[in-house]
Amino acid sequence: MPEDFLARAVEFLPILLKGVLVTLQVTVGALLLSIVLGLMWALMGRSRLKPVRLLSRTVINVVRGVPIIVQLFYVYFVLPEFGLSLDALAAGIIGLGIAYSVYQAENFRAGFESVDPALVEAAQSLGMSERKILQRLMMPLAVRTALPPFGNTSIMLLKDSSIASTITVAELTRAGQLLAVSTFQNMTVYTLIALLYLAMSLPLTVAVHQLERRMARR
Repeated sequence: MPEDFLARAVEFLPILLKGVLVTLQVTVGALLLSIVLGLMWALMGRSRLKPVRLLSRTVINVVRGVPIIVQLFYVYFVLPEFGLSLDALAAGIIGLGIAYSVYQAENFRAGFESVDPALVEAAQSLGMSERKILQRLMMPLAVRTALPPFGNTSIMLLKDSSIASTITVAELTRAGQLLAVSTFQNMTVYTLIALLYLAMSLPLTVAVHQLERRMARR
């Protein structure tokens, strides 16, 4: 039995590793997009203009309340009806990026709220503009606070990249599904998939724990 598993693993791994590359591509692309959008939602939530704050909160609540798979379907199947056609990979990156931007926004919001108001008042008394206060004071301090939850969000995004298989993105889960259907080796294929996800997520988990320890010491 172990010998059979190892022999099949050697045969199947090259195919699954191609899916791993796509998984990493989807994860990194969606992560970068989620950071940009999340920071934008967080900054809008701090605006002095009530309509801007309301828009930010509305977007966050709506996106958070809709399942990720539905958001992917909307991007991939509905947007073409409005003249915006995307290939599966781009749709997966955009859909996951939007879905996770609201969680990044909460990470940034918590970071901003952790900044001591006395520091902001001191910067204002020195004549610093709001832009400089944001760039030189609030952003560095907020990022330090947001880093640990940001790491956890990244791990969740890596695992949820498998949802992109529902719109035919040839990532790890999709590659495994096709391989299992063609070979009928369900146990071997899905065991390898689980091990490959662990191999990708465990280093991130260790890095997050190390980061949390360093932040706690500081």
